[in-house]
Amino acid sequence: MARIIDHALASKSAPGCAPVSVLGATGAAAARGLAWDAAVEAETRGLYEKVAHVVTPAEWRLHAPLIAAINRLKRQKGAVILAHNYMTAEIFHCVGDFRGDSLQLAREAARTDAPVIVQAGVHFMAETSKILSPDKTVLIPDMRAGCSLAASITGADVRLIRQRHPGIPIVTYVNTSADVKAESDICCTSSNAVQVVETITREWGVDTCIMLPDEYLARNVAAQTGVRVIAWHGKCEVHERFSAEDIAELRAAHPGVVVLAHPECPPEVVQAADFSGSTAALQTWVGDHRPARVVLLTECSMSDNVAAGHDDVEFVRPCNLCPHMKRITLEAIHDALVHGRHEVIVPEDIRVPAKRAIDAMLALPPAAPGRFDPARPVPADLEVIGP
Repeated sequence: MARIIDHALASKSAPGCAPVSVLGATGAAAARGLAWDAAVEAETRGLYEKVAHVVTPAEWRLHAPLIAAINRLKRQKGAVILAHNYMTAEIFHCVGDFRGDSLQLAREAARTDAPVIVQAGVHFMAETSKILSPDKTVLIPDMRAGCSLAASITGADVRLIRQRHPGIPIVTYVNTSADVKAESDICCTSSNAVQVVETITREWGVDTCIMLPDEYLARNVAAQTGVRVIAWHGKCEVHERFSAEDIAELRAAHPGVVVLAHPECPPEVVQAADFSGSTAALQTWVGDHRPARVVLLTECSMSDNVAAGHDDVEFVRPCNLCPHMKRITLEAIHDALVHGRHEVIVPEDIRVPAKRAIDAMLALPPAAPGRFDPARPVPADLEVIGP
């Protein structure tokens, strides 16, 4: 069975983001008239096998009544749940119908025939689903599930950038609000950022692009391509907390550990890692290489979810939790399905241009999940704009 070791970096987790307490979970299920019994045990036994590596039997008896109820509600209402890689294991593996990174979920949102989409992720992901599926009901279980990157920039900022940098294409990370996407030329994810940057500049006949809003992703993309990249002062509050010193500590504490870093981490972290790539690329790397011991420098739950299919790999987990992702709980998903809340609406004057930017990304030919060579340095003259 895969093992996950909590490293001392767990103290860096955002406050208030710990998994739900036993008392809280018990009260949550009971308040909804749900309880662990023989029927629930039989109904969920196969699901527990998927998460037994990270969920104890005692915890499972608290989660299972909600999981069983959610899966029944999905069938009744014709709903699907899109579960991001950063969801906790009981959500990701036990109620998620489509699972993956933001690019995978965007594609599934566009393809699904389900009349109701529940976004087990953050608000910009729910907006993306609504942009691509305007005739469907899109629900976000908790309206407080935001994103530090999405909050770092507005549509008005993008309009001002375009005025000051005419003739330069604007590439917008999907981790942005609908109004920001509406002002951009094309979207990207960490999986396809290099491909997008190189494609849009070639089509425009220029050697420069503006990449918003993640400064570290832009820096790391600039290291992988000959395109000149102008970045914005935005950062992910999970990934920016990792440091090269953390990697040194991990290597000292766990000799032989392989370090994999997400490209939203600072460039010095990417350069100190053994491999860097999108969430999909990190998962693929683990499956292809089967390291004896590995650490994923990204959001905590990613390790839990990747470990599910890799019993022979030991995962060391420096636990940086996303406080926004962790607002999405089984309880919130259950209530969203029962009460039809909280519905996400995107006005047509924003949705239509935002969809053009997303469609431009989705129209690109499929490429291998984004990989970043740690040996390539960031250009010393990279320009960063913003407040």
